This record gives sequence, structure tokens and C-alpha cells, in this order.
Amino acid sequence: MKPFLSLALLVFFEAFTVLFAQARFSSETDMKALLEFKSQAAENNTEVLSSWNSSSPLCSWTGVTCGRKRERVVSLDLGGFKLAGVISPSIGNLSFLRVLNLADNSFTSTIPGEVGMLFRLQYLNMSFNLLQGRIPHKLGSLSKLVILSLATNNLTGKFPASLGNLTSLQKLDFAYNEMEGEIPYDVARLRQLVFFQISQNGFSGVFPHALYNISSLESLSLGGNSFTGNLRADFGDLLPNLRTLLLGENRFTGAIPITLTNISSLGRFHISSNNLTGSIPLSFGKLPNLWCQLEFLDAGYNRLGGELPASTANLSTTVHKCIIWGMTQLQKIHLNSNSFQGRIPKSIGGCRNLLDLWIDTNKLNGSIPREILQIPSLAFLDLSNNVLTGSFPEEVGKLELLVGLAASDNKLSGRIPQTLGGFLSLEFLYLQGNSFEGAVPDISRLVSLSNVDFSRNNLSGRIPQYLAKFPQLKNLNLSMNKFEGSVPTTGVFRNATEFSVFGNSNLCGGIREMQLKPCIDVKASSRPRKPLSLRKKIASGIGIGMASLLKKNDTSSTNQSYSTTMGKFYEKLSYKELYDATGGFSSDNLIGSGNFGNVFKGVLGHDNKLVAVKPEDPSRALTVPEKLNVAIDVGSALEYLHDHCHEAIAHCDLKPSNVLLDDDLTAHVGDFGLARLLYKFDRESFLSQFSSAGVRGTIGYAPPEYGMGGQPSIKGDVYSFGILLLEMFTGKKPTDGSFSGDYNLHSYAKSVLSGDEEEGGGSNAVDEWLRLVLQVGIRCSEEYPRDRMGMAEALRELVSVRSKFFSTKTDAAEELSPRDAVQSSPQEWMLSADMHTM
Repeated sequence: MKPFLSLALLVFFEAFTVLFAQARFSSETDMKALLEFKSQAAENNTEVLSSWNSSSPLCSWTGVTCGRKRERVVSLDLGGFKLAGVISPSIGNLSFLRVLNLADNSFTSTIPGEVGMLFRLQYLNMSFNLLQGRIPHKLGSLSKLVILSLATNNLTGKFPASLGNLTSLQKLDFAYNEMEGEIPYDVARLRQLVFFQISQNGFSGVFPHALYNISSLESLSLGGNSFTGNLRADFGDLLPNLRTLLLGENRFTGAIPITLTNISSLGRFHISSNNLTGSIPLSFGKLPNLWCQLEFLDAGYNRLGGELPASTANLSTTVHKCIIWGMTQLQKIHLNSNSFQGRIPKSIGGCRNLLDLWIDTNKLNGSIPREILQIPSLAFLDLSNNVLTGSFPEEVGKLELLVGLAASDNKLSGRIPQTLGGFLSLEFLYLQGNSFEGAVPDISRLVSLSNVDFSRNNLSGRIPQYLAKFPQLKNLNLSMNKFEGSVPTTGVFRNATEFSVFGNSNLCGGIREMQLKPCIDVKASSRPRKPLSLRKKIASGIGIGMASLLKKNDTSSTNQSYSTTMGKFYEKLSYKELYDATGGFSSDNLIGSGNFGNVFKGVLGHDNKLVAVKPEDPSRALTVPEKLNVAIDVGSALEYLHDHCHEAIAHCDLKPSNVLLDDDLTAHVGDFGLARLLYKFDRESFLSQFSSAGVRGTIGYAPPEYGMGGQPSIKGDVYSFGILLLEMFTGKKPTDGSFSGDYNLHSYAKSVLSGDEEEGGGSNAVDEWLRLVLQVGIRCSEEYPRDRMGMAEALRELVSVRSKFFSTKTDAAEELSPRDAVQSSPQEWMLSADMHTM
């Protein structure tokens, strides 16, 4: 027995030694593969993979996860690490890998075929890179793959037929590439597929017949390709579980299948920009679930006709039921550029969450229903190019969030509604080609306007002078009306390519390029006056009071002089001119003092005009606790806009001059002229006339992505808040002359922190609170939006600093918390009288 036992022990130890060696060899294989990967991946941030070295345990490397039983790499997650270069073929040696995420980097190579060797792989994401070439057919060997995302690259070639072997696949996303050809029928074997997206490529052929066999599909997106032919009549019966159906921007023909109304779960339906004919099936109006769940209906730019389906009584009843149940989700109706006839259904007014209503370029007639002008969330309303008649209802003033309004080229008449003057967020206003008459209503508060067209109407009176003061106005068309009087020469009226006034025979003046007759002022004095000053800038904190001219003559003379001066004197003056005019605000020229400050006598201009000048009290420096309270107040306001409104709102222009302090030093966020109501969309949602008005925000405070054409976002506000915070606590402006190139306020603040650490800072409470505050500013002002912290998190950090280091606060903020700000009404934070800029 002993020899037998000894032999057994020997065999056991040999086997154990072999297994140990294999494990050690396999672990070393993974390490070698990853080091090879690192050597070919260029790092924009050298610290990202600094832990990848032979002296550190493999399973502690950044982005690496090992299995519990073996020290083998099962997950490699490097998404968003700003890596570039080549994806090394050595990645195929990670034989235990189940998750591979290389998304959101800048890899420029092809996809290595060796990835197909990872037979355990379940998740593969290489989207948002610069990958080129074809998709390797070897990926068809990944039989356990559940998610495959290669979207937003530069991939070419055809859809690999071998991918039909991925029978476990549930999500496939190849959107935004340059692939072409037809979809192979092999795709029909993907019976577990739930999400299939190949939009924005160059695929062609008829609607892929293979997809009709995948009844499990919930999201199907083929938009932006070159598919042709008709959709099968039994489309809705074959794909009954669809929630999203995006077929726009193709070349489909024929009618919309009636069986689409059988898809009760459908929430987003986009079939615009095709060659579809016929009408929208009236049976759409008979489906309560469809209309209660539908979020996005887009069938614009086709050749559809007939009446809008909402004209049926069934839909009207359904919409009202949805309202009662609180289930109306419809956010967008895009039915523009078709041939729909009849009246606009009143029942559309029941869509209380609607953001877009685009029914322009049809054959709709009748009056504008008041009901659709009472949708509180509406941001874009386009009724242009129809046959609408009657007046424009005053109820339009209830659309307080409106950004774009177009009703051009109809047969509308009467006066333009006075209530238009309340649209503080309005940017686009198109009312041309109607029969509106009378004067332009007072729209002087609409300072966000960028495009205005009132041409081809019967409008009369003078051109409003305030239009020249609109800072965003870039296109103004007042031609073919009956305007009279002088044409301004400032603002938008300075450039002949930005405005048009032709066809108004009684206009005069304007810039030379207009070649209008000169204006004759019969009341003008025979002696020309010289301008009061050479500089046009006024110093902050100086106001000019004109209530008295200080002349010691009779009452009638005084009244006459006052009227003349108030009518003519609107020049802006520099601080130096006011300083000189009052003898340096000398006490000898002090003529009054009271609750509203001191008033000084001054002498201005060559005519020695007597004026009263009231300088406001100079601002004192804020204490540290007061600065922190201001930062928390501003953060509270932004958090309310971002997280607690019905739809997120981006301020888009946060900077010190837009932060207002009341008498209690409570901070308020003001100037919402560039604010943007945000909502999700799948493509460039704006019509050509609703295009972007350009870069938003102020240099130094606007995030980098705005300068590259990026969409407004709450992350942009976070960046501006971070810069504001750093400016408050470092004393340096983002436009400081010492900053250039990559050296900016953000990097300066980081160097301040690193310098403190080298000197052993942070040993006392002051250093520690400053370090924490600067860290919030730095994290908010990161270059890439994905790297910035959220507003709620930033607010929590600042409140924590205040609670920990400043237990006694100023009276102004003693009872004000972020939650108080959230519960306050928006008007309390956006509008307030008697405020001073910070």
C-alpha cells in the first residue's frame, strides 16, 4: 500500500505543479497582452494607464477587472479615457474576457480580427471612435455576444453575413458610419434581437425582409439611408412589440401600412423625408394606448394627403381621456411638407407636453384654433404655407416658453397680437406674406430675437427704434409694407445684408447703401450741435438724473428746457467725463443727499449743459462667508433650472454681471436672454429657419464645446459656474492677460492646489476650505462635458464646506438653503427689483 500511496501523492503533486504553472502562465499572458495594447495606444492623458506596469498587480490596473476564482482578466473598461492610436491585435489573447469597452476614445485603426477569438465575450463596445475599414467577419464567431455597438466611426464595407451567427445578440448598433449595400437575410436568425440600429449610413435595397422575422424587436432605426420600395401591409402584425420606429430620410414609397395601428406599444414614430403617398390611417385615432404613449410623430416631407387623423371624434375623446389619466406623452408632431387638408384639429390642444408642432407647407384652412395656443410647453409652432384665415388670436401670449413662431404665407389679417411682447425666449418670428395691418406691437422686451420677418403685409407707422438695440438680431425683413419715417443706422441696421426695407415708399434716412431720401426735421435748430462726448462708454455704477436742469428761470422756461433735453439727450458718457463735469464729485457741487445717495451738479459739453449726476454707492468687497453664500445661491438657482423644471433649462450665459445681489446680499441669477429649453431629439430637429443663432455665452465663461458648434446643455452651465467659482476665490478673471494657449484659469487653479500640496498646505481650516472650494470649481470646468460634475453634486459640496467651516453665516443667507431655492418660485430667482451686479 505504501508504494501505491507514494505514487498517488507523486501524481497529485505533479498535477498541482502543472496547474499552478498554467495559471501563472495564463496570468502572465494577460499582462503581456495588455502591456502590448498600452504600447500601441497613444494617451492624451499620460496618467490614465500609469498603473499598467509589471511592478503592480494585474488586477489592480485601471479599467481591469479579474475573475474571482482565477487571476484572469474578465473585463476591460476603458470607455472615455481619451485614448488614441491603434487597437493592438494582442487584445485577442485575453481569452477569459467577457466585457470589452473601448467607446468614446479616438482610436484610428481598423478593428483587429483577433477580437473574434474572444469566445467568452458578451459585451463589445467600440462606438464613438475614428475606426476605419470593414467590420471583420470573424466577429461572427462570438456566439455568446449580447451587445455589439460600433456606432459613430468611419467604418466602411458591407454588413457581414457572418453576424447572423450571433444568436444570443440582443442589441446591434452600427449608426453613423459609412457602410453600404443590402442587409443580408442571415440577420433573420437573430431571434433574440431587441434593438437594431443602422441609421445614417449608405445602406440600400428594399426594407430588409429578414427583419420581418424578428418579432422581438422593440427599437428599429433605419433612418438616413437609401432604402426603397413599399412597406409590407402586415408590417404591424409582424413586428408587434415596437416602441421606436425610425424610418425617416430614405426613399420608401407607397402608403403607411394600416397595421401600424396594431402596435399598441409604439412611442416614437418617425417616417419623414420619404416618398410616401396616401394618408395617415384614420384608425390611428381609435387607439387609446397609441396616443397616450406616443412621444414623437414625424411624417413630414412626404406626399401624404387627406385630413389629419386628429379630426376624428374618436381621437378627440381619446386625447381627453389621456389628459384625465395624466398619460399624454406626445412631445413632437412633425407633419410638415405634405398635402394635408381641412382644419387644424382643436384636440391637439390636449397634448399638454407638446414641444414641437410643425404642420407647415400643407393645404390646411380655416382659423387658428385657440386651443393649440394654450399648450404651456410649446417651444416651436410652425403654421406657415397653408391657407389659414382670420386674425391671429391673442391667446398666443400664453405660450410663455415659445422659441420659434412661424405663420408666414397664409391669409391671416387684422393686427399682429399685442401679446407677442411677452415671449422673452422668442428667437424666430416669421409672419411674412399675410395681410396684417397697423403698427408693429411693442416687442421691445424680446431681446433674444435673431430672425424677424414682417415683409409682404400692410403694416404701417414708424420702424421701432428699439430693434436696433437687440443684440442677437441678425436678420430683419420689413420690406413691402407701408412704414414711414426714418430708418435707424445702428445695430442690425448698420449692415445692408442683415436687413431689408425696400417697398416702403415713405421711409427716409438709413445707411448710404439703402439709397433712401434724406430725412428733413422741420423742428431742428438752425444751429447744429456738436456731440457731447467722443467716447460712448459709461462706467458701471454711474447713473445720470435729468429730473432738474438747475436753471434759475421761470417755470415755463424750465419746463420747456426739460422737455427739450429729455427728448434729445441719450448719449452714453464715460466715467472720466462725469468725473470732470462734477469737479471730481466735489462737495462744492453737492446739491442733495438722501436715502438714494448723493446728487452732484455737473456741466457737460460745449453748450455747458447743466445736469444732475448721482453716483451709486461703491460696492465693498465681500467676505469669504458671503462669497460662499453667493456661490451656493447661484448653484441653487442652476440646480432648479436643470433638475426641477418640467424640462431642463440651460441658462447659456452665466457670468458675474448676470449674478445680481439684493440688499441682503442674496444672489439671484438674471438675464435669461440666451436661456434654452432643452429636450431630446434624434437628429437635427430644427427647421432651416429655426437654425442656431451662433455661439452662445460670453468668452471666458462659455464652455469649449459651444465654440465648436455644440448644442446648449446643462453641462455648459456647469462649466460657466466652475469658472465663476474659480474667479471668485482666486481673484483672477478667465480673460486675464497672463493666460494663453492651454494655460487658463482652470489650469491655474490646479497649479495653486498642487503648489499648496508641495508646501504642506492644508494644515489649517482656511487652507482646507479653500482647497475644497477650488476642487469643485476645477471639476465643474473640465474641458470635456462628460468629465464635469453635476450641478446637484457641486451644490452639495459647497453646502458641506459652509456647514463644516462657517457655522456662523451672514444674516443674508442664514436661513437660505439649496432646498429653499428649489422650493421658491422661478420668478423670485429670475426677476427682482433694486439689485446690484456682483
